[in-house]
Amino acid sequence: MNHFISIKLINYRVTSMKVFIKYLSTIQSNFDLGNEMKSFNDKKQFKKALELFDKHMKNNIETYSSLVITQALKACTHIKDLQRGSDIHHLISSRIQHDFHILTSLIHFYMQCGDVRNAELLFNKTKKKTLSIYGAMMKGYIKNNIPMKAIDLFNKIENPDKVIIIFVFNACAALGTSEALDLTKKTLEKMSKSLYSNSYILSSVLDALMKCGDVKYAESVFNSSTNKDLSMYGAMMKGYIENNDPEKAIELFKQVKNPSEVVFNLFFNACATLGTSESLDLTKKTLEKMPKSFYSNSYILSSVLDALMKCGDIKHAESIFNSSTNKVFSMYGAMIKGYTKNNCPEKAINLFKQIENPSEVNLIVFFNACAQLRTQEALNLVKETLKKMPKSYYLNSRLLNALLDAYIKCGDSSNGEILFLKMNKSIENYGNLMSGFNKENNPEKTLDLFNKMKNDGIQANIIIYLCLIKALSRIGDYSLSISMIKQIPDSFLHDNQIKTALIDMWGKTGYVDKAKDIFEKNLQPDQAMYNSMIHCYGLNGKATEAIQLYHHMPKDIIDEITYVCTLNACSHSGLIDEARSIFQSIENKTESIYGAMIDCFSRGSFFEEAQKLIDQYEYSHPPAVSMYS
Repeated sequence: MNHFISIKLINYRVTSMKVFIKYLSTIQSNFDLGNEMKSFNDKKQFKKALELFDKHMKNNIETYSSLVITQALKACTHIKDLQRGSDIHHLISSRIQHDFHILTSLIHFYMQCGDVRNAELLFNKTKKKTLSIYGAMMKGYIKNNIPMKAIDLFNKIENPDKVIIIFVFNACAALGTSEALDLTKKTLEKMSKSLYSNSYILSSVLDALMKCGDVKYAESVFNSSTNKDLSMYGAMMKGYIENNDPEKAIELFKQVKNPSEVVFNLFFNACATLGTSESLDLTKKTLEKMPKSFYSNSYILSSVLDALMKCGDIKHAESIFNSSTNKVFSMYGAMIKGYTKNNCPEKAINLFKQIENPSEVNLIVFFNACAQLRTQEALNLVKETLKKMPKSYYLNSRLLNALLDAYIKCGDSSNGEILFLKMNKSIENYGNLMSGFNKENNPEKTLDLFNKMKNDGIQANIIIYLCLIKALSRIGDYSLSISMIKQIPDSFLHDNQIKTALIDMWGKTGYVDKAKDIFEKNLQPDQAMYNSMIHCYGLNGKATEAIQLYHHMPKDIIDEITYVCTLNACSHSGLIDEARSIFQSIENKTESIYGAMIDCFSRGSFFEEAQKLIDQYEYSHPPAVSMYS
């Protein structure tokens, strides 16, 4: 009997030992798997991490450690694989409420993949919310452009840690409102003094203050810090650029002993914003001193190209671009954008053709170049490019706006209208298409769009009203003009651009008295208003009034358009002597001014004088077609 019990006891101990060894083996296996997956994730080889996870899926997922699950979710997060992550969530759902590491990873996963609803469901079901869970939610809200919700969460936390405090400052920066500025200052006042030495927190504070527009407060915080690091310098430089003070960003850069790649990048951005000969010299000098290792940084090179182009040095930009062996999309984008800015749309288009799979940004600047070119060839290129463009790009509103602009500027408002009807409507879209219809002499469609915009509940801006007035000037219907002008709010009717457009409209429709009434009620007419009124008189055979107004106009605001409008008024009324006298008094005679005077002589049958003027102009200029038409 005792022998039997002894054997049974030995068997039990052996079995227990086997179970224990198996348990240890499972733990070790989990540990090895988790570490191997972590190694892949650290190297940004996220698909390999998931392949390894899938390979071991034959085992019971319930036995997997938190490390394995969180690493799998991390990989899903980085490659934005919402379906795979959701499947993992379903398989480990029973463990969530007992494992805060997995719960936090899941919330982070859903937020980073844009699934705010599922993240909120997990958060709301959690009874014991840790700071890491709050942090994942706040970070997610900021990522998904809902900073107000991040702030609402922050207000529920009794003792926030430094990570939570950084997130609230980030949320305030994203909001950029006066309320966010107040919260930033209050949080800073309540914050433990020990955290003032934390450069990450101070950088977030500076960013929030700058984004909310309080430059002086940011400067006060920055100057009082005894331990300034590169991230703080970066936050200040970025803030100065965003607040249209690039000179201060450049001055601050000069104080940095060993600038990082980020700080160099911001410096070149500041030079690009300034766009002066001085900033061009600084760009070149800094480029010479910059560590050679930074030349492989495509972000820095893109900023350098942008700075050189905005400062007008196309050749230097081309030299750097051509010598680069690793051209990325952002570099192509900087060059194409630069060519467009410097009125070289053909070069921009030729460079675009070299890109195999253009990004959305590349396409935007390409469409901008085509819009600048305004030719049938450019329009054909737009249409050819659209055939190859990925369908997903049609979700990019900025790209669609650029495409719409290209259609309109290249004279294809019919295709522009088709695109417009498929787009999310904005005030800019309406303005672009209305302008296109006006250019194609289709004012009725402009009025239709204006009425549609009102029905869509979109508030008109000054550009819309200017398009409306231009359309009315082409239609020339007095009663229609009166009824439509009544719809323009008084605040806009007081604007000089609107007044000038109305003077032009009434002049083109023959109602000079109404134009004169608008002009004379303005105590300080500007240059455009004077020119418009002189033109109005000229169109309606009132050259004497046009000449009188010309002589009454302040000399310092008279320009080429003034001279041309006055000479044209004389031409239409046959006042040759007056025109000759005005022409002789002009110091800098342009092609347009010569053309107006030649037209005046020709209309009055003074052909010899007209020919003399042509000869006089061509003595120092190439022949101009306008003088012979």
